[in-house]
Amino acid sequence: MTIQEAIQVRHSVRQYKDIAIEAEKIAQLQALIDECNREAGVHIQLVTNEPNAFSGGLAKYGKFSGVSNYLAMIGKKGSDEAIGYCGEKIVLLAQTLGLNSCWVGLTFRKQPDKYEIREGEVLNSVIALGYGATQGVQHPQKKSFDDVAKDMRSLNEKMVNEQMSKYPGWFRAGVEAALLAPTAVNQQKFLFVLHDNNRVEAKPNYLLIGSYVHTDLGIVKYHFEVAAGKENFEWITL
Repeated sequence: MTIQEAIQVRHSVRQYKDIAIEAEKIAQLQALIDECNREAGVHIQLVTNEPNAFSGGLAKYGKFSGVSNYLAMIGKKGSDEAIGYCGEKIVLLAQTLGLNSCWVGLTFRKQPDKYEIREGEVLNSVIALGYGATQGVQHPQKKSFDDVAKDMRSLNEKMVNEQMSKYPGWFRAGVEAALLAPTAVNQQKFLFVLHDNNRVEAKPNYLLIGSYVHTDLGIVKYHFEVAAGKENFEWITL
């Protein structure tokens, strides 16, 4: 299974089988975690055989069961977008390995003796990981392509295409993949803006203090990159 295929079939799963993740799969996940931590400056940690985070009332409220493996999504304050980007990168690799996952913001108990949080760092969220009791189901999309895409190209750039304002195929593929990404309570509060010279701006539609909007933005940006092809565009960084 490719990463693009994983985007299509991966759904959030909350119930897991009592099956250990094989050592070779742990090694592949850890290699990517190490790469993300090194390149993005985050501190993501894989916790295995640890059922206590999902054994209390919060987990039951969130309808979780059988979770004994998870990713502790840790980073410095203000690193939410990097956490989202890296976390989804790991999630999709896990899917290609036959594993299931679920991003979790609140319905778990913190286990500070199972992972390290350095000075200046925070636990953003966790990601449940393992062999799901099911493969999950696709959540209904609240937004359409037109809801989350905006064309800000000049008239000359638009005229290059077959008709006015027609989006290039790579941009459309990227946005459609972003619409399949998990976001907090499935809000899909993001916008992709196409500018001249194949430059793309990704931004949240609104910002709530304490929300996961920047984490979500990192998640959807990774989906966009995979489907659009990094060689076809350049991110606008503000």
